[in-house]
Amino acid sequence: MHSYTSSSERSGFIRQTASDRPGMAQPVPERDIPQQPWQTMYFVVLLLLLVLLGLWEYGWRAYGSVPGYANSNGEWAMQRERIDRGEGSKTVLIGSSRVLFDIQLPVWAEGTGERPIQLALEGTSSLPVLEDLAADSNFTGRLLVGVTPGLFFTGFAYRGDALPYFHKWRPSQRIGDWISAHCLEPYLAFDDADFALATVLRRLPWPVRDGMKPELKVRKLMVQQDLDRNSHMWAKVEQDPDYRAIARATWAQNFDGPPPGMETPEGKAKIIEEQISRASKALAALRARGVPVLFVRLPSAGAYYAVEKMGLPRAQTWDILLQRTGAPGIHFEDYPEMQGYELPEWSHMTWSEATRFTAAFVPLAQREFAKVKN
Repeated sequence: MHSYTSSSERSGFIRQTASDRPGMAQPVPERDIPQQPWQTMYFVVLLLLLVLLGLWEYGWRAYGSVPGYANSNGEWAMQRERIDRGEGSKTVLIGSSRVLFDIQLPVWAEGTGERPIQLALEGTSSLPVLEDLAADSNFTGRLLVGVTPGLFFTGFAYRGDALPYFHKWRPSQRIGDWISAHCLEPYLAFDDADFALATVLRRLPWPVRDGMKPELKVRKLMVQQDLDRNSHMWAKVEQDPDYRAIARATWAQNFDGPPPGMETPEGKAKIIEEQISRASKALAALRARGVPVLFVRLPSAGAYYAVEKMGLPRAQTWDILLQRTGAPGIHFEDYPEMQGYELPEWSHMTWSEATRFTAAFVPLAQREFAKVKN
């Protein structure tokens, strides 16, 4: 009894089964490959891909996006590595997005003759990087530590994976980060995590089940204009009222209650004490190497500032930090030069204001650093 081939095999071809041919291997079915204009098809697909990418790029540029560096873990690691490759005597800036947005490196360089290393990480306490630098004997320069109350005194670390990434930075990752930073990011406006298709789809107004509360994710706020992480606020936040309202609403959704673990006075005091103790220990190690450290509380405004004052008052946080560490500090409330700037979404300055602010701030920082050295 014979077994016939399926319709997908050559017409009329009969394949014998193993029972028809005992002791012999069953033949492999044969199939003809039809002749097609493969080269033409290849170029058509490539052309279609380029057209679609061009339309995606055009759409995001029309939305207001401009090419800029991705502020990835790899690019942060490139700057962190400079300390271990001979630049450990430089001034280093750490903190969260206020240090990243509001301190402009070219303006700092004009005022001091030195362009600092920018290691601030948005949404992240400066303590992990402070501790890392305290443990690195290659670092012998000056350290400016940004203190955003809701991050520093809670230990929150949105970008907490950047430091482990640096310490486990593999050759393949280095190559990929270099290619992305030099060949893609400076030329493509759509190459931003906020514009990824999956991210855009998640932002659509999908139906919400009963009992669920939609959570706003932080949208794009920044443009990183230089590979050394010199950054500034995206102009759309400043110029587009609807987009600015989204940014404010994103911050405001966290204004209703205390951070996790701080629901009780005891829990709040415990977490604040833990962060200050970490800072004190790191400062002792840095001071032993002769590293001057300056804490800085940069401006905030509006509802954001009101919540910071109420939830993490200066007397319970900032003042104790300076007392326990013995380090100098610059708080914007104490200096007219650090007040009166435009913060569209209450937490960061516009590019022009950040430029003006840095020019006014640098002399203050230089003066405080000089006091530490003396």
